Amino acid sequence: MSRRPRALTLSGKEHVVLDLLVSRREMYGLELVSASRGRLKRGTIYVTLGRMADKGYVTSVPEDGPPETGGLPRRLYSPTALGRAVLASWNEARGRLLPRFA
Repeated sequence: MSRRPRALTLSGKEHVVLDLLVSRREMYGLELVSASRGRLKRGTIYVTLGRMADKGYVTSVPEDGPPETGGLPRRLYSPTALGRAVLASWNEARGRLLPRFA
């Protein structure tokens, strides 16, 4: 029995994260929250990033934390090729659909 391909989905929060990572640079979770201007929340960013990593949209590397943060480890997130492709496809589809329904 062959397995059906999984549908690629992109939530609003995931769109914001990918848009920030693609348009700027790799970022830490709390940097994403700050750069989002209120669209992302501290309490949900890591759940969202974990879900996006599971989907293959982002990747992360662990880093030692700076001494001013108590030296706690943190993760630096960046978009994958799949994440970039999903964002580009989503933006293209949105650009075509919005004028039709405006």
